[in-house]
Amino acid sequence: MNRLFVDNLTVIDFAYLDRHRGLVGESWIVDIELAGDLNEAGMVFDFGHVKSTIKAHIDHQVDHRLLVPADYPGLRWPDPQKPADLRWRLDDGTWIEHRAPAQAVAAVPGETIDRHTIAEQLSQSLERILPDNVQSVAVTLRLEAIEGAWYHYAHGLKKHDGNCQRIAHGHRSRIRILRNGQRAPDLEHYWGNRWCDIYLASAADRVETFEDDGLTYHRFSYDSDQGHFEIALPAARTEIMETDTTVEWIACYLRDETHKLEPENRFEVYAFEGVNKGAIAET
Repeated sequence: MNRLFVDNLTVIDFAYLDRHRGLVGESWIVDIELAGDLNEAGMVFDFGHVKSTIKAHIDHQVDHRLLVPADYPGLRWPDPQKPADLRWRLDDGTWIEHRAPAQAVAAVPGETIDRHTIAEQLSQSLERILPDNVQSVAVTLRLEAIEGAWYHYAHGLKKHDGNCQRIAHGHRSRIRILRNGQRAPDLEHYWGNRWCDIYLASAADRVETFEDDGLTYHRFSYDSDQGHFEIALPAARTEIMETDTTVEWIACYLRDETHKLEPENRFEVYAFEGVNKGAIAET
């Protein structure tokens, strides 16, 4: 049997719900391996079709979507006809509400989201759509190896004309900060801790701040090309920016907030959006 591999096929940027961490932004690198017989062209599968077929399928299944463990006891769907309208209760008693068009959410069997389960599901679904000579597909999902600090954030971009407009997708992103031209790991870890599993929101999208069981919550809502989006979550799990939450504005926000901490110093901030891309802002 012949085997074909493609490393770094794509990066899937998405968010998922966790019983402890709440709403988690994540980025997984995708590697694939195909095993099968050679076709009449002497190939297991044409490299030219890998992105148009395999990457497109993976993106459609999980990229820029909210993955929801369908068997978690704290999950409630008020209306079974609206699978993206849900309430998620965490182990600490707090909760998250989400409303969106159906394509913004993917329900996954089980009580948790993990790389191995999602990889197996993607492998099985790919085997059903690839030519008969492809006998098996192995999908590997892995984290970027990061030396230094990183954070997980979720957000939505209402002005985006693609899937970034979905209110609960996200990224696992490293951060690099230079203080007067020298790397500043203390500040990088400061932001890694401050933005651990954070929801970044625009002040213009906040429609309500309210109390529930002694805790403060924010509700954010907007309408975009794909439909109506809304999310409510504890204020302690959010950071609100006066601008949109594009990576360009995030870099500026990090620069400005860092400069407030140390106004005597000059800073250059590299804010990543997922893997190997991002924006730079400097004082």
